[in-house]
Amino acid sequence: MPTALQENATSRFQPKEGELPVVFEDVSIAFDQNEVLKDISFQVKHGETRLLLGPAGGGKSVLLKLANGLLRPDSGRIFIFGHEITAMHENEIFELRSSVGMVFQEGALFDSMNIRDNVGFQLMEHHVPDDEVDSRVEEALKFVELDKTMEKFPSQLSGGMRRRVAIARAIIAKPSLLLYDSPTGGLDPITSTNIIALTMKQRDVYHTSSILITHRLQDAFLLATHYFDRDKNTMVALPSGEADRDTSFMVLHEGRLVFDGSTHDLVHSDDPFLKEYLS
Repeated sequence: MPTALQENATSRFQPKEGELPVVFEDVSIAFDQNEVLKDISFQVKHGETRLLLGPAGGGKSVLLKLANGLLRPDSGRIFIFGHEITAMHENEIFELRSSVGMVFQEGALFDSMNIRDNVGFQLMEHHVPDDEVDSRVEEALKFVELDKTMEKFPSQLSGGMRRRVAIARAIIAKPSLLLYDSPTGGLDPITSTNIIALTMKQRDVYHTSSILITHRLQDAFLLATHYFDRDKNTMVALPSGEADRDTSFMVLHEGRLVFDGSTHDLVHSDDPFLKEYLS
């Protein structure tokens, strides 16, 4: 079923049935002759969460911007639900983004807008009726447990609450793909755990495909070794030694993808860099 946003926008670039959410084929990009990403190839399956790790400055945020069409690679091809965004015009990419939600670093909320307008901004841009915007915003804010904040402004909320609002904005149109750029960056451990619980809920309850960048290994392994119990509304640890089958890892180092695989394979890797990075 199309979402409220999708009903008010063109459907030319909606997800193709049977196509993988994300495919990168030999993607490279450089800035000022500095090659940031080199021959990157990977896939995201339906309902899969890819956890993207690596040292700071390794190109992780650039990879997400490429996946959302905010940047174009110098070479290689990128497909989002079967559509080659590297061959699209900007207006076509804009239309496709109705199926992609993105949580930017630090939330990136509009300070001059209240929470209702921040979360509903995408719907408003597509001229969705006000009463429908209100109901959809309330639904998204309930998901992040902030439905009493609609009339507040970002400056009135804590850092963790602002990050939850950013997640609500990203899911407002019920996207088929979510891109999280360090959603727990700069937050304290308790607040970070709450944010990870929301991303886990999105994975396990709605089975949304996603790529999530994190600099906190504990957050990554929390996602990989727990599941969200809908009845208890909380995270529950998987049996010792088990990992979520829909969660896998990628590691970037010096612009190259040096690991792409399961939690088990990452933890037991003999690669010197990976062993040092995880220690």
